[in-house]
Amino acid sequence: MARVLAVDDEAPILALTKRILEHAGHEVLEATGGEAALRMLGETEIDLLITDLVMPGLDGLELIRLVRQRLPHLPIIAVSGGERMGPGTLLGPAGHLGANRTLAKPFSRQDLMTAVDELLGARD
Repeated sequence: MARVLAVDDEAPILALTKRILEHAGHEVLEATGGEAALRMLGETEIDLLITDLVMPGLDGLELIRLVRQRLPHLPIIAVSGGERMGPGTLLGPAGHLGANRTLAKPFSRQDLMTAVDELLGARD
């Protein structure tokens, strides 16, 4: 299947995302922040990036902006609970910066898999 990089500073969300994707047959690499994700993207071929938006250090919005410059065709799913400003607040800007899909936390297994399947199907 696909190699997916999941980025989130919340261990339970990262574990859940990994479990859902691995159950669907995908290989999942994990990063707990934007800096680590950028290093991994430079070292490994990735088919899909799933990133949280609110993280310390290099946040998800900046990660999306940098990835779009370096890997313009890499599919990106942005996720956020909008912890600081209300649900969905950061998802709009993420779409404008280049996220192909956005999901509000908490997202369902079905919502995640629908977005993943749509983006991975679009690359074939």
